[in-house]
Amino acid sequence: MFMLNPQDKAPIFAQLKKQIIEFIGLGILNPNDQLPSVRSLANELGINPNTVAKAYQELELQGYVYTVAGKGCFVSQVNIEADIQGNKIKEFKQVVMDCHKFNIEKELLISSIESIYEGGMKHAEN
Repeated sequence: MFMLNPQDKAPIFAQLKKQIIEFIGLGILNPNDQLPSVRSLANELGINPNTVAKAYQELELQGYVYTVAGKGCFVSQVNIEADIQGNKIKEFKQVVMDCHKFNIEKELLISSIESIYEGGMKHAEN
C-alpha cells in the first residue's frame, strides 16, 4: 500500500506520514479506518518499527489519526482538504523558489503553470 523512496532526501517517517495524509485526502483511507499495526507495517516496508511509530505519533499530534489503547491507530474525522491545499501551496512555493534560483524566467514559469493546469483540467473532464 505504501511506497518509500530511499533516494528521497526526506526522512522515511516523513515520507510515510505524507503518504498517509495524501491517502486520507484521496479517500483511500477514510475516517475510522484502522491503520496497519506498527510492527506489521514496519515488516512490510522493511523499516524499523520506531520509524513507523514516529510517523503515527506525529500524525496523531496533528489530528490525522487517533489511538485506541490495545486496538491500534485509526483515521480521524478531519477536514483534510484545507490541510492538503496548505501543504501543496508550501511545496509549490519551494518549486517557484527553485526556479528563481536557477534563473528560470517568470514568463516561462507562468506559461508552464497555465499549460499544465489547463492540461490537467482537460484530462479531468474526459
